[in-house]
Amino acid sequence: MAEKKTLEYKGYPLRRMDNLIYYGNMHDKYIIMLQILNEDKVKDLPVATKVSVQLQLTDPNIKSRDRVVKKTEKNGLYVAMDVAAVWLERALNSQ
Repeated sequence: MAEKKTLEYKGYPLRRMDNLIYYGNMHDKYIIMLQILNEDKVKDLPVATKVSVQLQLTDPNIKSRDRVVKKTEKNGLYVAMDVAAVWLERALNSQ
């Protein structure tokens, strides 16, 4: 049976569902949720132009609106992923 590979960025897994990208491990205390708010076409390929970044707690006992620790909006997925990586690393190292 073939081993299923997981896409990773800087050592943490990435999962995409439609316009949402989850970055981090759900068993950790924090995770990043990126939401693609706007996209343009470049040579017939969709490219994210505005992305919402949220550092969230993963505790299922907390209401979803109370899980958000930090949030921002960035222009482009590259900049958003850069912010996400820093926020996640700092949050997980401060536990």
